Amino acid sequence: MAKKQLIAGLVVLAVFVALLAYAQQKYPFHWQMFLQQFKLADWHKIAIGFGCIYLGYVFRSVRWAMLLRHIKKVGPFSLLGTQVIGFTAVALIGRIADPVRPYLVSKKTGLSLSNQIAVYIVERLFDLSSMALIFFSVILLAPAGALPHPEIMKKAAYGGLAATLAGAVFLVTVRLAGGMVASLLERSFGVISKALGRAIGDKIRAFRAGLDTLRTFSDLGIAMGLSLGMWGLISLAYLETCTAFVDSPQLAGLTLAKCMLLMASSMVASGFQLPIIGWFTQIGIVAAAFTGFFGVAPESATACAATLLGVTFLSIVPVGLVWARFEHVSLRKVAVESEHAKEPLEGDEAAE
Repeated sequence: MAKKQLIAGLVVLAVFVALLAYAQQKYPFHWQMFLQQFKLADWHKIAIGFGCIYLGYVFRSVRWAMLLRHIKKVGPFSLLGTQVIGFTAVALIGRIADPVRPYLVSKKTGLSLSNQIAVYIVERLFDLSSMALIFFSVILLAPAGALPHPEIMKKAAYGGLAATLAGAVFLVTVRLAGGMVASLLERSFGVISKALGRAIGDKIRAFRAGLDTLRTFSDLGIAMGLSLGMWGLISLAYLETCTAFVDSPQLAGLTLAKCMLLMASSMVASGFQLPIIGWFTQIGIVAAAFTGFFGVAPESATACAATLLGVTFLSIVPVGLVWARFEHVSLRKVAVESEHAKEPLEGDEAAE
């Protein structure tokens, strides 16, 4: 896996360098103007962005502890280190390190890894639904002229809300009748491929096990409230960081609705995060969104995109490295261990 990731990273780097050289030749980039953006930026706003992101990790710790409360009671802030170290591993090693958080929680609480992976799946579902609700609500409520191609954006927002509602119905159905849904899908897809049918059935059962953490409507409401609060903080971090670049009128006057488009671009870019190299591709994608959507100058767009990456994604790295040091955790070692620990679980699912 590591070798494939390295090859993929080198290919992406080569393509990125070629595109950068082409862009520099066709559209000269003024590095002095780029550096000037940082000098003129309002760093008080950027500091607020940092604070929002750090507070978001506290919300993550409280939410995970809440999702465990019917299995094992843990302190609401006792899992903060697992979140900080886990996201530090993802920032430095890439998405291959995603299992680090459930693995660290499993070791800290003494609960099974399969149980924590189920919780992780539910956590990600809440992230997706909360982000979608905030994103599409802001888009739909945006005043006329606030967004480029408003009709397309609003159609996409209505479609997204419908998809979110369908996801919620599916969640409730699986929670109430997960075994029946798993068996039905297993038989349906088994007509095409028995292996595919078994895999889908096993995933639904694992998802149902994770939903066992939500036993009352109160559980659902608390988890959703924490998720919305966390993503509200992340949205505010994006907005404060973007509007800190006062030398660019487009950035200084950026609205929340426009900020949602940039968040979406950033989320898409971070979904395929490669170690180190992915930082630069993410900056490039977000800077292109700034320029393409809102006509921001390339120098301002790149400076803002780089700062957004630092605030929203890399800001946790120094804290995570120090925390890992105190916890005697090697990020590379724990990433490998978590990946290996997950393999028997996948093998068991395939064998059943």
